[in-house]
Amino acid sequence: MGAFAVALTTEAFGLTDVGRKRQHNEDAMMVDASLGLFMVADGMGGHAAGEVASARATEVVKQHIAANRHLLKDLAQNPTADSRSAAAALVEVAVQRACADIYRTAMTDASKRGMGTTFVCLAVGGNKGVIGHVGDSRVYLVRHGQCHRLTEDHTLVAAQLKAGTITKEQAATSQYRNVITRAVGIQESVQVDTLIVDLMPGDVFLLCSDGLHGYIEDEEILPLVAGLQPGDLPRKLVEMANERGGKDNITAVVVKVAGDSAALASEETSEAQSRMEALRKIPLFRHLTYKEQTAVLSIATTRTYPAGREIVVEGQPGEELFVVIRGRVAIEKNGVEIAELRSGGHFGEMGLIDNAPRSATVRATEPTRTMVIARSDLMGLMKREAILAVKMLWSFVQVLSDRLRATNSELSEARQELAVAQAIQPFAED
Repeated sequence: MGAFAVALTTEAFGLTDVGRKRQHNEDAMMVDASLGLFMVADGMGGHAAGEVASARATEVVKQHIAANRHLLKDLAQNPTADSRSAAAALVEVAVQRACADIYRTAMTDASKRGMGTTFVCLAVGGNKGVIGHVGDSRVYLVRHGQCHRLTEDHTLVAAQLKAGTITKEQAATSQYRNVITRAVGIQESVQVDTLIVDLMPGDVFLLCSDGLHGYIEDEEILPLVAGLQPGDLPRKLVEMANERGGKDNITAVVVKVAGDSAALASEETSEAQSRMEALRKIPLFRHLTYKEQTAVLSIATTRTYPAGREIVVEGQPGEELFVVIRGRVAIEKNGVEIAELRSGGHFGEMGLIDNAPRSATVRATEPTRTMVIARSDLMGLMKREAILAVKMLWSFVQVLSDRLRATNSELSEARQELAVAQAIQPFAED
């Protein structure tokens, strides 16, 4: 395990409360710092059935992840595309196992027929976290003075909002706002959303059920995290939800990522920050939400090139976008240097559209580290995320439109210069 992974630690605190209106608590939570696993589940199906579903979901997921924790260790030691994929699959399979288990129990016990549960988890592997999500429980990330929601509710109202058929004001009062479109255990299997995130010292994750986020605005989370110790946050959040109505069970799990001075100053911390900052400046990704940008980063890889090494070669096909994280590269056309890129610069984005020959050679002029996004991986992500795909395609159109306008402008200027040259040529000959 790398030094950064060793220096990075988590501390977690959780609280679940029955609320002020319910007689029984159908929420369940789990805080297992030794395993690096944190979960919240909100059961449904009535007393006993809801409690069984939420408790069983956390138990089955823990059992499966504990039995295969080497996959999280692999992610910590060597976060390659394969290890990231395996870690995401680990969480997905764990939730699927819980889903099948709960469904079988409901089928054999008529008193529990139709039970199910929402589910969110954060599984930590070194300086990476794997989020698993089904239903309307949520995960928030507070980082660098900003709060980001990392999950999207699987509810009818959320689907209507995404489709643009209702407004936020209408959603707040909709009679369907509690209708869930996905849950663990209602059917034998369920679609699980997974997301891999970089962990940085100072990060605070909040996992919660809708009994909390139904009373707390997203904008309120940041000042609460900034003003309280992590250990005090769950109780404060539960108190706020109760004071504002407490109609549902309330659960909050807070995970704080800590690191020593070596972790804070590490190259990996700096690189994780640089990756996101660079991605957000690229026109293709500028309009994505933080969650969507995080999803793009989860499919990116990194490569290091020594000084003098060619990264792409003019005339050769390529289907990857490169972003300079550290170092410097020269762009060469017909053997002549025409531009230079430093940290944050990018090249090769047209390779994400097709496998056309590269228009120039790019060479590292000093030891250079790059982030690489492959077309096949991006297409896979776009197939899974329809809204992200629409935003990306629109951005592609904008980039191509800008390039077409620039080319037309250059051609127009060239024609004018040619016309002037042709007009004065007879006088020059005289």
